[in-house]
Amino acid sequence: MAVKIPFRRDLEFAYGQVAEIAPGVRRVIAENPSPFTLYGTGTYILGTGKVAVIDPGPADSVHIAALIDGLQGETISHILVTHTHMDHSPGCRLLQEHTDAKTHAYGPHGAGKLEQGVPVEEGGDMDFQPDVLVRHGDVIENASWSVECVYTPGHTSNHTCFRLSEGKALFTGDHVMGWSTSIISPPDGDMGAYLDSLQLLLERDDAVYWPTHGPCIDNPKPFVEAFIEHRRERERQILECIREQVYRIRDMVPRMYTELPEFMYPAAARSVLAAIEYLVAQGTLAVEGELQLDSDYRLA
Repeated sequence: MAVKIPFRRDLEFAYGQVAEIAPGVRRVIAENPSPFTLYGTGTYILGTGKVAVIDPGPADSVHIAALIDGLQGETISHILVTHTHMDHSPGCRLLQEHTDAKTHAYGPHGAGKLEQGVPVEEGGDMDFQPDVLVRHGDVIENASWSVECVYTPGHTSNHTCFRLSEGKALFTGDHVMGWSTSIISPPDGDMGAYLDSLQLLLERDDAVYWPTHGPCIDNPKPFVEAFIEHRRERERQILECIREQVYRIRDMVPRMYTELPEFMYPAAARSVLAAIEYLVAQGTLAVEGELQLDSDYRLA
């Protein structure tokens, strides 16, 4: 039986409008809708007076102008970045033309992999260099807010969530979204790390998740449990394909993603590759040569 994830997509908003969505939390959404961003990138504002901004979004001057206009009379003291995909961090450079606030992130694109000697392909925001490096458990605070850094690699190797102590609200970036699962694309994406990061969330007491895309998740633990079981189901599907002599990812994807539009197959193939990479590391599958999209895979 297929895992049922309680996805939710409905969201009331207006592009360019800074709106209060919870006590001490505001959001403005960039007009960059796509199959990967839903309605667009949600940039969050924490506190009042001296505020933190989470994920300034793409290099979109209209979006940054809306953010600045919505903060007239207030000061941005910190810029927090969950990760370095092109819909999350490039807006930092435009935003810093209007503020002296420093960027805070785990590291540049590939941080978490590069120090292991794993080369990361281009495709992220390769120009981003955080002003301040953060690590798991670090606390960043100002007069009206306090944020805990929660390192959650998997979607990217530098992915970090931020927990607002007031309200136990976790800003989850792309790690956990309410409208879709996350794409895990090796080598920067790592399925083992992603599953570990999901398990980490189950051990926490966060009351609500605010992803960068889509609506909030107000009952997070059952959601995270469903995400973990969904990945286990994908592993079972891969093993079933191989038992039925389907050895290549390109042939697995249509069988595994029966309701997915064909133009999304390349993205799905990256996540299948991540799952296979994990199964090879676990000793369940074997491959001759390198782990690649066009390789043949067998039971170990």
